[in-house]
Amino acid sequence: MLNNQIINWYSIHKRDLPWRKTKDPYSIWISEIMLQQTRVSTTIDYYNRFITQFPTVKDLANADEQEVLNLWQGLGYYSRARNLHFAAKTIVKEHKGIFPDSYNSILTLKGIGTYTAAAISSFAYNLPHAVLDGNVFRVLSRIYGIETPIDSGKGKKLFQQLATETMGDAIPEVYNQAIIEFGALQCTPKSPNCESCPLLANCFAHKNQMIEVLPKKSKQIKTKNRYFYYLFLSCSGRFAIEKREGKDIWENMYQFPLIETDHPVEHHDLMKTEKWNLYLKNSTAIINSQTKPIVHKLSHQHIHASFVHITVKEEELAKNDLVFISMEEAEKYPFPKLIENHLKIISK
Repeated sequence: MLNNQIINWYSIHKRDLPWRKTKDPYSIWISEIMLQQTRVSTTIDYYNRFITQFPTVKDLANADEQEVLNLWQGLGYYSRARNLHFAAKTIVKEHKGIFPDSYNSILTLKGIGTYTAAAISSFAYNLPHAVLDGNVFRVLSRIYGIETPIDSGKGKKLFQQLATETMGDAIPEVYNQAIIEFGALQCTPKSPNCESCPLLANCFAHKNQMIEVLPKKSKQIKTKNRYFYYLFLSCSGRFAIEKREGKDIWENMYQFPLIETDHPVEHHDLMKTEKWNLYLKNSTAIINSQTKPIVHKLSHQHIHASFVHITVKEEELAKNDLVFISMEEAEKYPFPKLIENHLKIISK
């Protein structure tokens, strides 16, 4: 059977990963959230540091949000960290600090969808819920030749049914780990190693030259371009930062004072914007330099970021909620990767 072939492959090729050495649902939860949008190789160190600092759900619930964001810094998609923190508090408040042990109760936690609930319930409790992520979609669509778009309601229902049928009576924990690993290492998105694949004889996509077109998606989300101009305001050996507010990327993290425009502008045009006057009075501030734009790519938006270095005097500042810090103090604040990288460059 297909499930046995995948499990046999897994027994030979599986990677040695720290979250596979535990049945603790809390630790598995942390790893699954981190692995969303993040490579395994990157996740390992973050996972180990996170579990060391917050070994239990109660430790995470009792932490300050800034402490959690600080530890998450560099992983990106910071709503994941905020949702983890919120859900940990929910577990402590509503479940007496004990991680839920059923699929439906796990699914009620903030930031957890059907895949993550299935993963935790099967990996930690061996419950028979078949996982369905990008790797599994790819494997099943190629093996069975399914052209129904995976992002459609019909497709999700069809693939979930097929995933459950394919798992059959296999041990849920082992099978789910196996098919995810198979998709990650063997049945890869591009240039899969078909000749060494144990499922080759039964693969519809290989027989019909459809490896490159499966799985199919119906929607193409348009990428949004945003233009960020960060003002590195230097005053008496310190520089200004502010906290991001509102429901946007990097919520509650810190940044340099920011002017966002809907198109590229030169620094002399920045000085004419309303936002400039919120930061600086009619000043004689000295613009020392402006970096070339750096394109920071997120899922559905590209941030075109420039850093404008300005020397200011205290009396020239208009915004009174800016925080001025030294380079040494910067490590206390959670910054987006974009800011963190610039600080590393200028501190050399």
